[in-house]
Amino acid sequence: MTRCWTASAPGSASEGPGRATVALVCEITGQPGPRYVLDACLDTAAFGDEAAWKHSPTSGLIDSGWLHGRGASDSKAAVAIFAHIGAHLRENTDRLHGSVVLLFDVDEHTGVFGGAKAYFEGPGAPEHVDGVMIGYPGLDHLVIGGRGVLRARAHVHGVASHSGGSRPTPSAISKATELVQALNELPLPHAAGEAFPLPAKLTVTAINGGEGFSTVPDLCSMNIDVRLTPALDDATAANLLRSRVAEVDQRWKNTQPTQLEITTRWPAFALPDTSPMAAALIGAAREVGLATKPKIAGPSNIGNYLAGLGIPATAGFGVEYEGLHATDERIRIESMPVVQAVYHQALLELLRPA
Repeated sequence: MTRCWTASAPGSASEGPGRATVALVCEITGQPGPRYVLDACLDTAAFGDEAAWKHSPTSGLIDSGWLHGRGASDSKAAVAIFAHIGAHLRENTDRLHGSVVLLFDVDEHTGVFGGAKAYFEGPGAPEHVDGVMIGYPGLDHLVIGGRGVLRARAHVHGVASHSGGSRPTPSAISKATELVQALNELPLPHAAGEAFPLPAKLTVTAINGGEGFSTVPDLCSMNIDVRLTPALDDATAANLLRSRVAEVDQRWKNTQPTQLEITTRWPAFALPDTSPMAAALIGAAREVGLATKPKIAGPSNIGNYLAGLGIPATAGFGVEYEGLHATDERIRIESMPVVQAVYHQALLELLRPA
């Protein structure tokens, strides 16, 4: 049986009332068994300076075996590959002991992941999902984990006054500068002998405050990005930030306390060595002659969101590419059949009779 539908979510304020389509979903069902999801996005990153592109970012032009265009690698090639796999499986549902879901998100590059959230958590969400395979590009590695992320916004207060006044007053920007230095010097835990290969990391990524020349600012806000590991979970990271903020506030007694607003919490994740999904994909890659290796990635991805739901995910095995999110994004066309064969074979292995 095959069932296809669109997933929707509440529209943005600019769109007015109603719901917006955020994903296309199709489920191919055989005999009772596990459910695996093939996930890829249909929306794209921005084009940047179109004049800098060799070929138009909307051209889809093929040149010397490379298909050019924004979204070619992330992730329209994966959408095409997964659609072909779905078509093949639909003709052979008698061989499937389980189901395969095609989930094509059109709200991924916004950072909202609206399509995934609508499917996994919205009305009619599936009772169980045994694994998700995300079609991000790259032949060399199968991404089986990634650092998590905690994001916070700090609102740092000073005292407003005229910059030409005779008495010094505490500037929010000066206080924020001290907080940035204190955060840069904050030691982050790393467990000795931990199998997770990447360390935790803290970065102040934006600072906003002040206006003109004649006013001492009384507010300065900054964005703080903390990459999490098993040794530094979100609760520990948030407590470290609050502690360091409090230390700085103590040295600026004539100002209001800094407000710390936590905006994002995604856990670090890593599939275990016993993961059947990872084993099936690595095994299928070896069968077609690829030396694909498992990898834990530095950036977070939708696999971290799924880890928070208790759903195992791989977050990257796909076509050979260049220029991801950059000028002249392109994919090598001859890598597409190889990637399709790997995913197809892995699914047949995962959905064969017990």
